[in-house]
Amino acid sequence: MVRSILDDLLTVQRISAVPAILQVVSETTGLRFAAVARVTENSWTACAVLDRIEFGLKVGGELDVTTTLCSEIHASQQPIIISQVSADPDYCKHHTPQMYGFESYISVPVLRADGSFFGTLCALDPLPRNLSDPATLAMFESFARLLTLQIDAEEQQQATRAALADERTTGHQREQFIALLGHDLRTPLASIQAASDLLVRRSAERDTKQLAEHVRASSQRASRMVDDLLDFARGQLGNGIPLNWTAAANLHLTLLQVVNELRTAHPRRVILEQVPELPVFACDPDRLAQLLANLITNALHHGASTGPVIVRAEVVNGHFQLAVHNRGTPIPAQRLERLFRAYSQEDDTSRSGLGLGLFIVDQVAKAHGGGMQVSSSAEAGTTFTFRMPLNRT
Repeated sequence: MVRSILDDLLTVQRISAVPAILQVVSETTGLRFAAVARVTENSWTACAVLDRIEFGLKVGGELDVTTTLCSEIHASQQPIIISQVSADPDYCKHHTPQMYGFESYISVPVLRADGSFFGTLCALDPLPRNLSDPATLAMFESFARLLTLQIDAEEQQQATRAALADERTTGHQREQFIALLGHDLRTPLASIQAASDLLVRRSAERDTKQLAEHVRASSQRASRMVDDLLDFARGQLGNGIPLNWTAAANLHLTLLQVVNELRTAHPRRVILEQVPELPVFACDPDRLAQLLANLITNALHHGASTGPVIVRAEVVNGHFQLAVHNRGTPIPAQRLERLFRAYSQEDDTSRSGLGLGLFIVDQVAKAHGGGMQVSSSAEAGTTFTFRMPLNRT
């Protein structure tokens, strides 16, 4: 990530320890101007300032880096300490103290966590100060290392916050896209279904009525595919399948309705049910109906056509269980682990769909705080079991 000088200035401003650091170095050394500066080869910018001598430099203020001693520190990455400029053979005639009018000065490099140069922690005063004590340099270097850690931590936090904000924006855009997609796909299908319903009711000609019934069945199948596609998008791309939590007082009736609808749709198949009246608990009845419909449909398509599909609902050890059982060819062990992935099922020309049924089952189960279990053998048959706790935590 390429950071600007302003980014670095704001980073230092967000570090709550910086004012205290400047105050400590000022009071300990007697240097009445202290600053944290962002220094590059071409710029010097004040990121934090303590000014008790009316030096006039504010946060965000800039100096010509070539007029500062910090440019030398940038080049050497070594500290500079001057107790009395006028008595110092190296700096008594240096242009920087003459330009800015200081007699005492200390500056140490501040590095980033990766070792690259960030800037300096510096302090100065118009009067001479004794800065020769090794403890003074040790203190400045300790504070410089602390700034390194704080700057790195703040930059990581900023990156995390930015990534989170981007993800929220992306998530919102995804949800908008899913909603618009649903609207754009459902609207023409609704029109087709309405027109075919009208033709079925009003048409006197047998051929026309059969054609209208075919169109209606096709549009209903397409509508279910759209619903599956949108649920897949929410589960895979969005925040998961949304639930309408409610205290389900008649869940058994909802589940029995699903069974009866599929009996009507598959009159040649036997669907048995053991669905007693259930205790009231929080769930989304419509989504559990969708889960059951997908499981029964899967059993009808993949189970033995001569055997029954058995649906059983019960409460066991504080959990609601919903199981669908069928006889037939067992599911190979290597397929079990990927059974609930989207498009995981082998192509089957005898059925229409997108291969998302079991993926949606798994997403509905997870959204309820539950999960799916599958057992399959030639002897016992295949059973898909949904299990969720009655009490949400």
